[in-house]
Amino acid sequence: MFLRQITDSSLAQNAYLIGCQRTGEAVIVDPERDVDRYLKLAAENDLRITAVAETHIHADYLSGARELMERHGVKAYLSAEGGPEWQFEWAQGSPQAQFLRDGDSFHVGNIELTAVLSAGHTPEHLSYLVTDHGHGATEPMALLSGDFIFVGDVGRPDLLETAAGQTGVMEASARTLYASLRSTERLPEHLQILPAHGAGSACGKALGAVPSSVLGYERRFNPALNEALTESEDEFVKDILTGQPEPPLYFARMKRDNRAGPALLPEGRLPQPRHLTAMEVPAYLAESRVVVLDLRADRTSFLQRHIQGALLAPLAGGKLPIAAGSYVEEGVRILLIVQNAAEVEEAVRQLIRIGLDQVTAWMTVAEMEEIRDGLMTAQPYITPEQLQGALAADPDALVLDVRGADEYAERHVQGARNIAYTRLAARLSEVPGDRRIYVHCGSGLRASLAVAFLASQGRDVVLVDGAFAKISIEIKTTSA
Repeated sequence: MFLRQITDSSLAQNAYLIGCQRTGEAVIVDPERDVDRYLKLAAENDLRITAVAETHIHADYLSGARELMERHGVKAYLSAEGGPEWQFEWAQGSPQAQFLRDGDSFHVGNIELTAVLSAGHTPEHLSYLVTDHGHGATEPMALLSGDFIFVGDVGRPDLLETAAGQTGVMEASARTLYASLRSTERLPEHLQILPAHGAGSACGKALGAVPSSVLGYERRFNPALNEALTESEDEFVKDILTGQPEPPLYFARMKRDNRAGPALLPEGRLPQPRHLTAMEVPAYLAESRVVVLDLRADRTSFLQRHIQGALLAPLAGGKLPIAAGSYVEEGVRILLIVQNAAEVEEAVRQLIRIGLDQVTAWMTVAEMEEIRDGLMTAQPYITPEQLQGALAADPDALVLDVRGADEYAERHVQGARNIAYTRLAARLSEVPGDRRIYVHCGSGLRASLAVAFLASQGRDVVLVDGAFAKISIEIKTTSA
C-alpha cells in the first residue's frame, strides 16, 4: 500500500493519497481545489486516482472533489448522513457519485475504506477505517479522522453556529460529538490517526504539530478525547465550547459553496494574472471592485510605504488566506504585491482554495516603489510603551483589541473594545469613524492586518506594534 500525507501549510490542511500498488488504483481523501498536484504525485508513483472521498462539507477551504469527478472522471464517495440540510447537492443524481452511510465501504484495488459516522463537528461527518487486504490484513491499520480526532484535540462543534450562522446548535453539536467520541471505544488501540488538520488550523483550539498519532496514545494524552471517555457529558460540553477561536469570515461561504458545489476552475487551470508595470497601476486601481493584497512578511516595510487602501496579507506563515478570507469579498479583482515572480503561483493557489479566483495582476515590491507618490501612503505606528502617552494626549481615542475573546477575557487594557481581527468586516459598524483608534494584539502581527483593513475603510488607526506584555497602562484581568 502507498500512503502519503499532503499538507497545505497555509491552512494546516492534510489530504491523503492512498494507493494499491498491485492494481495502480488510488483514492485521494479531502483534496483541495487545485487538484493538479495530487494527479502529479500519483503519476510519479505509478498510480492513477480513480476515487475521491470526503470526510465532510468543509468550512476552511474549497474541496477538489467536484473538480476530480467532473473533469477527470474520478468516482466520488460522499456522506449520505446528516439529514437533508447536509447533503452534497452538487453530486446528487450523478452516476459518478456514491453516497455512504455508517458502516458502508468501498475498495480501491485491495484497499478497503469503511465509513464511520463521527458527527459533532458537522452532522454528516464520516471518518474512514483503512484496511490493506493486499497483505492479508483482517483489521484496519488507520483511521482517516478528518475533523473528528486531531493530534492533541478534537474537532470543534461550534462552527455551525459561529461560522455558518445556525443559531442555537453548538451545544447540541457538542453533545453529539461527545457520543461520537465515546463510540470510538470499540476501535483498536493500534489504529493510526490520520487527521485532516494540524497546528495552525482554525478547526480546533489545541491541535498538535505532530502530523499523525495512534489512537491508544490519543486516548491517554489528548485532553478532549480523554475527557469524553472519562468525564460527564456536561463537563465535556462546557470545556469544548470554551476558548474556541473566532472563525474567519469566509468559513460561512466555504460551507455554502462546498455544499452547492465549488465552481470548476476555467479549463481546469489556475488563474494567470498579468504582470503590471508602475505606469499601468493608476488605470487598474480606477476600475471598480479592485483590492490590493500586499504579501510582504516585513510589516514594518509595509507600514512605511504601500499603495493606498492595500491590505497586508503575508504569504509566509499562513496569514494570506486568513487575511484575504476575512477582508476580501468574493468576485473582486485582486492585484498581488510580491517580492518576486516566484511567489505568484503559490499566492494564486492559496487564494483559489478559498474561492478568490479573480487574481488578475501582480507586481513586485521593487516595481511598486516606482509608483507616483499620489497613490502611495504610510501607516502610523507606535510601540506598546508609547501607548500610555498617546492616550493621555488624546483622551477621546479608543483602544481596539483584536485578539480572541478568550485572550481578552484573561487580561486586557481597561476600556478596550474587543473584536477579533478575523471578524472585523462583519462588525465594522462597531468601529467608530470619528475617533482615533489604537489597535493592538499579542505581538503586533494580527493588529497589523487589522490596521490595514480599517485604514482601507477610512478609519483613523494607529498600530501598537509589539508585545501586549509591554503595554504599561492599567490592565484589567478576569480576577480583578
